[in-house]
Amino acid sequence: MARALHMLVMLSTLVLILSVSSLASSTSLKVDFYKTTCPSAEAIVRRAVNKAVSLNPGIAAGLIRMHFHDCFVRGCDGSVLLLASAVGNPSERDHPANNPSLRGFEVIDEAKAQIEAECPETVSCADIIAFAARDSARKVGGINYAVPAGRRDGRISISDEVTQNLPGPTFNAERLISNFDRKGLSVDEMVTLSGAHSIGVSHCSSFSDRLYTFNSTVSQDPSMNPKFATLLKSKCPPRSIGDSTDPTVSLDASTPNRLDNKYYTGLKNHRGLLTSDQTLLSSRSTRQMVLSNAKHGSSWAVKFAKAMVHMGSIDVLTGSQGEIRRRCSLVN
Repeated sequence: MARALHMLVMLSTLVLILSVSSLASSTSLKVDFYKTTCPSAEAIVRRAVNKAVSLNPGIAAGLIRMHFHDCFVRGCDGSVLLLASAVGNPSERDHPANNPSLRGFEVIDEAKAQIEAECPETVSCADIIAFAARDSARKVGGINYAVPAGRRDGRISISDEVTQNLPGPTFNAERLISNFDRKGLSVDEMVTLSGAHSIGVSHCSSFSDRLYTFNSTVSQDPSMNPKFATLLKSKCPPRSIGDSTDPTVSLDASTPNRLDNKYYTGLKNHRGLLTSDQTLLSSRSTRQMVLSNAKHGSSWAVKFAKAMVHMGSIDVLTGSQGEIRRRCSLVN
């Protein structure tokens, strides 16, 4: 049994390497981009990620989410890292979807500082985010893949663009499909990347409508497992006027610190936390993909890696576009 499992993992890894290589060749990004200009870059990022995640496993979810939030707004250009003071207007980082919930900025800053000490003005912050997301998936899920690099950093970051581009927690399947399609990602890639909700947490305010104010007919979402709803109500009591507390709950309570396909098992059992999670099972467009991912964990892992590489190529700046920031929160 152990030998068969080992062979399956080896085969999956081979397929993954071949798949990622073909994806890399279809873009202007390249695997081993810094092989001669800064050969230690990826190792520095990996060490910073491993150290941070060992101290706080939740940082892995934060870094994967950071890559997603960066790429969906203005492309993968590191604009999510910029401070408002750097760009002269409210930045992506200030938007409620990112502040205060987005985590991992200090990991990116630490890796950047170490890289700058060895290879000044060579490695972009956008690439560091992509490397950190991969290393997070490796650390908490055993999902490893080559990251094509060569992104440049953008100089613009606008808070209002976050709402226009990021999918919301109340989106149904059709809106999710449309949102991802605008970024060049397929329906299957959308369902696959949603598996990142196997780790991390959500604020109660992102799903409390499913518990207390679902619609004019019923207060509780009938698609939610009743026992699960009762558990969530104990963790997320109704908020009174003036109450600013907003507790967090694990997106996948079964394996909260392990990036795996148990997220899809949870959807099968009607234990999806967000509307945008549970809709994947209830929609005919995505239901079979959910069931397949729940059944075939190794196949989902390979697809997740490929989808992350594809997402990492959205609207990238390359060549002489943009800049290589010296500090990730500031434009040069």
